[in-house]
Amino acid sequence: MRKALAVAILALGIVPAHADDPAGCDGFKWSVTRERALLTSSELPTLNSGVDATTLPPLGATLNLQPAATAKLPKLPERTQKSGTHAGYLQLGQIPAGVYTVSISSYAWIDVVQDGAYVKPMALSGATGCDGIRRAIKFNLAAGLTTVQVSGVDAATIRIAVIPSSN
Repeated sequence: MRKALAVAILALGIVPAHADDPAGCDGFKWSVTRERALLTSSELPTLNSGVDATTLPPLGATLNLQPAATAKLPKLPERTQKSGTHAGYLQLGQIPAGVYTVSISSYAWIDVVQDGAYVKPMALSGATGCDGIRRAIKFNLAAGLTTVQVSGVDAATIRIAVIPSSN
């Protein structure tokens, strides 16, 4: 019976999008040593969703989220949010132009917004079973105000890091 159910689920395509992520810290497509060190720091500040970050990248924080239905994100997430999940955002100041990596500690959807438009990611990497980091995404950002939104988070907090990319 279980085998038949597993075959039916696979046939219907009901497999989470993140199920194919590799396992372990070596499973990322590039080294995430700096990102992981920042995300696992015991000295991360805790910020509430919607705050203007006072520190330019590299920036690491524990972000307090809101229920997705009441999170008041500046722009609707590109991906539909599941019921019962949490969301939040950070406003980054006048960052210099460059490639930045946005990393998170647990599964979530990340949107980066500049001038009211989504910034398309350059590269994405994720792995399960790596303490402190779950996903890292690279963005080529213009100089200026930047909003980083996270959604689809199962918990009410998430650790987030934004750092200039080294590769």
